[in-house]
Amino acid sequence: MQEGSIAVNEMVTVSCGALIVIGTILTIKESDPFRKLISLGIMIGGVMPFIVDRGLLDVAIAVALIAPLSTLFTLMICGRGEP
Repeated sequence: MQEGSIAVNEMVTVSCGALIVIGTILTIKESDPFRKLISLGIMIGGVMPFIVDRGLLDVAIAVALIAPLSTLFTLMICGRGEP
């Protein structure tokens, strides 16, 4: 039974790492600010399980609260230039 759980843990680690890499590449490539923020959110979604895995729950809570709020404020600022 333990061998199956180890395989699942490795698969979750690989998929979160892939989310980080994909989010990073897309953040670098995108020029539209809205798409860049979505790519940054994908990257943060991949980072969160690693923060929780290390036992830094206070940091995870802070990131979970700050990341969406900063995204909303940035989207409001980016949308001001358009009529």
